[in-house]
Amino acid sequence: MADIGGKPMVVRVAEKAALSGASRVWVATDDVEIKSAVEAHGFRALLTRTDHASGTDRLAEAATLLGLSDEVIVVNVQGDEPLVSPALIHAVAEELAQRNDCAMATACHALSAAAEVFNPNIVKVVLDSRNTALYFSRAAIPWARDAFAAHSRSAPGTAPSSLPPGLPIYRHMGIYAYRVAFLKQFPGLTAAPIEQFEALEQLRALWHGHRIAVRISIATAAPGVDTAEDLDLVRKLFGQS
Repeated sequence: MADIGGKPMVVRVAEKAALSGASRVWVATDDVEIKSAVEAHGFRALLTRTDHASGTDRLAEAATLLGLSDEVIVVNVQGDEPLVSPALIHAVAEELAQRNDCAMATACHALSAAAEVFNPNIVKVVLDSRNTALYFSRAAIPWARDAFAAHSRSAPGTAPSSLPPGLPIYRHMGIYAYRVAFLKQFPGLTAAPIEQFEALEQLRALWHGHRIAVRISIATAAPGVDTAEDLDLVRKLFGQS
């Protein structure tokens, strides 16, 4: 509900989603105030239960309430991403539409800054030859054994300040597309040990044998709003647009 340029943040997100080419945009929430604000700005919203363990569970309920058929593709955009790219939303949906072997799709972009690679708050993803996710982690993966070992010998106890050329390391962008059939199945999957330790919900899908297609984006991740400082930054960026 934070104001950004005269509109609640969640409405700004809905506006971005509406530019993606999606056939329908809905805001799923358990809060009457949010629902009212969204509808007051011309978007559709529906109330979901208050006891969901995750956003994916809420999305699954929303798909059921809307009566979506199993083959429909749904993209989940978080309500704290007012700068999300409409093109990225479209690209993730398109990626899944092209990959019948996958139950989900997401996105990533290449990392070049060592500080980001070694930051556990920045999630990394490892891909196979078809850009299907092999693993997601908060750790620096893939690990450049020789280059990082040489750094450890020369500067023990410190993280490298640069990366070896050509290291294929990608930052996961927190946007997902699902086929409704899998979306309805996901809440019933048992949590995976790797998911619980990494605190990454998408690992549950991999643990149970479901494949995740990954679109490599040229653009980097737009800043979300997790703190008051983030909100100030986003407000300034909206003022410049």
